Amino acid sequence: MSVRAPWSDDEVEAVRELATSFFAKEVVPNREKFIAQGYPDRNLYNRAGELGLLCPAIPAEYGGGGGTFAHEAAIVEAQIRAGDDSMGLAVHNPIVAPYIYHYGDEELKKRILPKAASGEAVLSIAMTEPGTGSDLQNIKTRADRDGDEYVITGSKIFITNGHHCDVVIIAAKTDPSKGAAGVSLIVAEVSDDTPGFRRGRVLSKIGGKAQDTAELFFDGLRVPVSNLLGDAEGQGFVQLMQQLPQERLITGIIAVSMMEAAVEMTLEYTKGREAFGKTLFGFQNTKFELAECATIARISRVFLDDCIQKHQVGALDVQTAAMAKYWLTDQLGVVADRCLQLFGGYGFMTEYPISQIYTGARVLRILAGSNEIMKDLISRTL
Repeated sequence: MSVRAPWSDDEVEAVRELATSFFAKEVVPNREKFIAQGYPDRNLYNRAGELGLLCPAIPAEYGGGGGTFAHEAAIVEAQIRAGDDSMGLAVHNPIVAPYIYHYGDEELKKRILPKAASGEAVLSIAMTEPGTGSDLQNIKTRADRDGDEYVITGSKIFITNGHHCDVVIIAAKTDPSKGAAGVSLIVAEVSDDTPGFRRGRVLSKIGGKAQDTAELFFDGLRVPVSNLLGDAEGQGFVQLMQQLPQERLITGIIAVSMMEAAVEMTLEYTKGREAFGKTLFGFQNTKFELAECATIARISRVFLDDCIQKHQVGALDVQTAAMAKYWLTDQLGVVADRCLQLFGGYGFMTEYPISQIYTGARVLRILAGSNEIMKDLISRTL
């Protein structure tokens, strides 16, 4: 961003600069390799940990950076603006780590969070199932208690960081008779050799092709009861509802960052490309299209910055988070489409980053609760 956000400061900008350098120099140059294998190299998480780019808002006593959500936001923005969509830091940092910090017991926090901050452990969360989508209260994965352990059986799909994860929070039914009140969140420490745990396919997607997205299967996976998040079973759905507004805000941050990047790269392209004796930007249609896209991006940024400022002081409500997630991701779709059109045939080529934004934008209207779910949540408050 050319203008410092109102929620930022010198320290946050230093983190942004460090993250930008990391992604630009160590991640983006390997994009084609990551697309071919369907996930980034695992050692990049260790490198991010060395640089202090993991768990920036987790207190230092648990190995984190001791910062705020602003540091999380700056890292996400830096990643998008650098052109990387492979590393699942938006899940690892501001989505999964807070569940463990807010709801885990002291022993669990001290065991897991320092590893997450160093990159020794990649974090993931397994909510979605093949038959449920956004309908989390009707998940089928079960966690049956057997003495001091839970025995977990079921399957999950579309799991970001699923291929690399060393720690995964599993949404499971501890009491299938209670609907939403029977859902619990349980932390599982896993590896390829863990009995009862299996990683499925790395899923092929129309966008985000370099990002690790996988199926996970649980067949009698045993997890200590002490790994339950919260002080009793059945708190999972409430915990999800408490943390999902931050996940939706992160989705909005990704959307606006992609939107701004799309406008910038299209301006650069149209001012340099010539047709019929003048630059593409010299045509009135191009100017008007980009004037409208730039306006949409500016309005989106102002709304997003306001949401981040509210979230920093605990004042971002569920309704506004849902509005941000739905509206910002919808606007990204509009801007990405119009910008790609101005690239002509080159916009359809994968070597041009605008194509990466165009295909990568589509999933943002689906994840973190589909935009249709967001509208339903908003309508309940009207």
